[in-house]
Amino acid sequence: MITTSVFDLFKVGPGPSSSHTIGPMKAAYDFLQEIRKEEQSGTSVEIHLYGSLSATGKGHGTDRAILGGLLGWLPDTCDPKALLELMTKPDQTYTLPVPGEIRVGEADFIYHRGKTDFPHPNTMILKLTDASQLVLLEHEYYSVGGGFIQRKGQPMEGTRETEARFPYEHMEGLKAHLRTSGLTLASLMIQNEKSLTGLTEKEINRKLDFIIEAMEKAVKRGLRAKGTLPGKIKLQRKAPLVYEQAKKHSLTSDSFLMFLNAYCLAASEENAAGSIVVTAPTSGASGVFPGLTYLMKHHFHYSPQKMREGLLAAAAIGFLVKHNASISGAEMGCMGEIGTASAMGAAMLVYAAGGSIGQVEAAAEIGIEHHLGMTCDPIGGYVQIPCIERNAMGAVKAYNAYLLAMASDPSYQKISLDSVLKVMRATGRDMSQKYKETSEAGLALSMTEC
Repeated sequence: MITTSVFDLFKVGPGPSSSHTIGPMKAAYDFLQEIRKEEQSGTSVEIHLYGSLSATGKGHGTDRAILGGLLGWLPDTCDPKALLELMTKPDQTYTLPVPGEIRVGEADFIYHRGKTDFPHPNTMILKLTDASQLVLLEHEYYSVGGGFIQRKGQPMEGTRETEARFPYEHMEGLKAHLRTSGLTLASLMIQNEKSLTGLTEKEINRKLDFIIEAMEKAVKRGLRAKGTLPGKIKLQRKAPLVYEQAKKHSLTSDSFLMFLNAYCLAASEENAAGSIVVTAPTSGASGVFPGLTYLMKHHFHYSPQKMREGLLAAAAIGFLVKHNASISGAEMGCMGEIGTASAMGAAMLVYAAGGSIGQVEAAAEIGIEHHLGMTCDPIGGYVQIPCIERNAMGAVKAYNAYLLAMASDPSYQKISLDSVLKVMRATGRDMSQKYKETSEAGLALSMTEC
């Protein structure tokens, strides 16, 4: 059964990747706490990276994120500028906040290439060793997407022993609860959140407002920021230019899409720059949702309550994808990231507009269906090309899915959300590993920088 909190799914933290930045930082922070419990004094820490973390870790800032975690930093409170300044020189080392003298630098990161048999392609192993290289402490971690982590031998983060008041694991089960309880989808999600977290409804609403505000801030920062993004690609920011063009053509039929594109590009460029974003459901897809919520607030003028309810409807869809398929690019390709964000965004738009649960399901199904098989092949390992523009395209697909769902009878929809999630899971398993966040194929090979 799904026991994930809304605030496990929507997390605030630094870009550019939830699975390569937020997750590894949290894993390293956990290892730091374990070192502090260790009675023996170590002299060094080894960081072993495998799979996608090894293949694209440099471009995704995985090394800086892990070092930040070992220094005691956490994603929701760290200074993103300070994070970007870590390890800017090859010979820099940093003293960990533990008894004794343990320094960590670039030489302590070991990147393992080739296939592995770990349970998840985003695997990291951290080791504490003494002066004779004897291993005093060792933990294996999996960064499973969206900033969620799991330490080997322990339950996955976000898994709770407490059961939701209305437990479900498929869309059919969720709809059955709605029929028997008479509750709206938003009300049911609130009841589940209260039982899982112990928060009051007022506290939940306050935290939802914080998430929406963090998304809006990312858009606003991105609309103002100019220049090139970090990394060897030297990609120029586009959001401010697109936004200015949208304002100049505000009376034309294209302006609506231009504004939406500008908002999505703005948040996604902030993510690529390592700034603070919201996983929705991942950092790589963190431009889709802010673009849509900014549109809902500033163009549709939805009330704060409508915005909260839309976010809760989106979370219900995100939970179903995470539980029955995956939101990890290393497992599903980009259909797990942009595809899920698009489905969640479509559901949010439908619900906020007063659509039925059948229309919410139809919109989410359309969003997933038309991202099936989408590869994750970032150039140079940076979350820039094709990721930034892909966020804008995902939002446009979400909007179109919303229009299609609202314009027809949901009973006409032949494919259910549960069915398409089974297909999504099977497609991810069948997809070549080269196309799942490794930068070993596709667009990743189209530039000499790679």
